[in-house]
Amino acid sequence: MEESPIPDAVLGERVPSLSREHVAEEEPAWKPVPRGARGRTEPLRVAEVRDLEGFDALAAEWNALVMRADDQVFYRHEFVRCWLQSFAPEASLRILTARSGEGRLVAVLGLQEEQGHQYGVPVRQLTSLTNKHSCRFDLVAEEPKRAAVAFLSHLMSDPSWEVLRLSDVPEGGAAWALVNAARGAGMPWGAWPSARSPYLALPPTAEVWTKGRSNAKPLRRRRKRLEERGRVEVERVSGREGLEAKLEEAFALEQSGWKAQVGTAIGQAEARRGFYTALARTAAERGWLGLYFLRLGARPIAFQYGLAYGSRYLAMKPGYDETLGEVSPGHLLTESLVRDCIARGLSELDLLGDDAPYKREWAHEVRQHHWLFIYRDTWVGQTLQRSKFHWAPAAKRMVGRWVRRR
Repeated sequence: MEESPIPDAVLGERVPSLSREHVAEEEPAWKPVPRGARGRTEPLRVAEVRDLEGFDALAAEWNALVMRADDQVFYRHEFVRCWLQSFAPEASLRILTARSGEGRLVAVLGLQEEQGHQYGVPVRQLTSLTNKHSCRFDLVAEEPKRAAVAFLSHLMSDPSWEVLRLSDVPEGGAAWALVNAARGAGMPWGAWPSARSPYLALPPTAEVWTKGRSNAKPLRRRRKRLEERGRVEVERVSGREGLEAKLEEAFALEQSGWKAQVGTAIGQAEARRGFYTALARTAAERGWLGLYFLRLGARPIAFQYGLAYGSRYLAMKPGYDETLGEVSPGHLLTESLVRDCIARGLSELDLLGDDAPYKREWAHEVRQHHWLFIYRDTWVGQTLQRSKFHWAPAAKRMVGRWVRRR
């Protein structure tokens, strides 16, 4: 895979090189502001949180920062807490925080320390608190460029890591400032495209949305055929009452299909079940939950597990009864879901995850994400970067050309 350049919209002004003098300026410092120096920019005080107790103590400040910087549910403390307790309860946390001279939390970067491998070589990594279920990740900062310089300066003084890896950062996200700062400092870096998540900007009325839809008539015919079999209803679950039973219905329905054969159904792994259950409880308590069912009589034949946060509906996990595939119960539910989102005044349906044909039935725009890599400027770091972004892709291209010529 070719190395991806930093988008022009992200680069902006070149970040100053992280020289020794610059590192010293941005290293953690807690000093009173001298008289007559009120107009100067105070250095940020960088610290690390290394346990869950310290992370939990940040909850109120963390969420206040998210709301000021980039108010997305994936960056909130509650979401990260659900992920940690399910997928990484024993993680070696290295959560970076930055505070202003007045002590206000102005930036956070959720990391963990891991021993990984690159082409069979052991690699000491700092990685984002993410996996395929976390959907989206970013640096959360009031001033991303300033926070990036402060965090990289802090990390450069620590020889315990060789690569910093951030997964599924949206194009134009604040974490690109870290790559920009590394680039300005001459550090090896790279970026790989990851998920292309389709999304639909919702119009103000369902009538506007229906006009020109290519699948409107086919879905009307399928709905009619389904209604010939019995009563068809849509149910929306948003509160705690009866939630556990509803979740079990959704998990069982998902596990009845192809996902069970490949082992990716929620109910097949304790960590996945724990995450989606804990997140649903938390979301229900805070008014974010949007768990939709399409029912034929009392029988659930499709579901959509998602969150309604801010002005978006975030579609996290779908499932449907594959024995009714000829009437497309999943698409019928999505049609009803979109109508309900419009009626509730939401402005976007975010289908998250990877691009897929069934998602393109509803959305034509995509939100590109990337994996970002920053390496220490050492012989090891340079070798790791070249092997991943130059030598391996070059070898793959040569093999591909050889295969095509045969």
